[in-house]
Amino acid sequence: LSASLVSLAHGTNDAQKTMGVIALALISTGHLSAIHFTVPVWVKLVCATSMALGTATGGWRIINTMGNRITTVESPQGFAAESSSAATILASSYYGYPLSTTQVVSGGVMGAGLGKRGGVVHWPVVGQMVIAWVVTLPAAALVGDAAWNIANVVGKNSEVGAIVIAALAAVVAFGLWTLSKRNRVTAEDLDRTNVTPELEAERAEGVSPAVA
Repeated sequence: LSASLVSLAHGTNDAQKTMGVIALALISTGHLSAIHFTVPVWVKLVCATSMALGTATGGWRIINTMGNRITTVESPQGFAAESSSAATILASSYYGYPLSTTQVVSGGVMGAGLGKRGGVVHWPVVGQMVIAWVVTLPAAALVGDAAWNIANVVGKNSEVGAIVIAALAAVVAFGLWTLSKRNRVTAEDLDRTNVTPELEAERAEGVSPAVA
């Protein structure tokens, strides 16, 4: 139930931000009215499907980080982290505050790990995540600037630039997806029936048991 609530909360916040960007683009091109504004159903379906496909194709790596690398999460810690995260995200969505579900859940997991008797939080992993969050904003700005300039050079005020940018984005995404498969994380890697101290240490360091 708590996991389902987080899924609901995830859609009420993260998906809404993507819908907002698409809706803004549709308004700027005259395909939507800013006065009688409503998000088209197809935009909602595209955003929901994209999130589902992203989770299905790369979810195990995130699950491994949240459930193994930050701290060892058992059922009680999972319930506490998910419930607190869902409450935070839903409250934020209600008031219209955009936030990152991953960051909220990460904080919930860290809190659950600290609250567990004998619990250990792997701070180097947390440090890596913080660095990634800090780098994300300027990196996204640079990519957006590059995309805008490429679109202007290739086809200013035309659909050609948008098509080129979409094609380049698809190529880059495929390349990143291919690189991620070099160190795959699957459901079998998260099986705890034969967990050893050595395996626990490898997980904390981000080493896939399959590769090890």
